[in-house]
Amino acid sequence: MIEGLSVSQLNQFEDARGKVMHMLRCDTPLFERFGEIYFSIVNPGAVKAWKLHKKMALNVAVPFGKIRLVIYDERAGSPTFGLVDEFVTGEGNYCLVHVPPLVWSGFMGISDGISILANCATEPHDPAEAEHRVHDDARIPYKWAQ
Repeated sequence: MIEGLSVSQLNQFEDARGKVMHMLRCDTPLFERFGEIYFSIVNPGAVKAWKLHKKMALNVAVPFGKIRLVIYDERAGSPTFGLVDEFVTGEGNYCLVHVPPLVWSGFMGISDGISILANCATEPHDPAEAEHRVHDDARIPYKWAQ
C-alpha cells in the first residue's frame, strides 16, 4: 500500500427504520483536523481524475453507490514512488480511505446509479492548494476501464 494511505472498515447500524453509517470521529487516530466536509455526486461510468493536494489530507467514504478510487504516488524519495493503489468502496465495502497529501487521486462511479462520495478534508478548499491532470494523462500509469 502507498505510504501514508490507510483503509479502515466503518460501522453501520441498521434496523427497520433505516441505517446509521459512521465515518470519522475526532478521537479516531486518523483524525488530524477539520478543514471542511463536502460531497461529490458521481454519475455511472464518470471519471473524476486526477487531483493532487499539496497540504490537504482526504478522508473519503462512500455511503451511497460504489466507486473505484485510485491513488498514484509520484513523490520523489517515497518508498512507494511509482505505485498505484486501487480500491472499490461503497455499498458492500463501506470504509474510510485516508489519502495523504502529495499523491494523485481519482475515482470512477461504478454503480448502476449515482454514487455519493463524502470527504472530511483537513483543510478548507483553496484552488491554489491543488494540482490537476486529465483522467488519461500519460504520466500516471493507470487506464480507467469500464
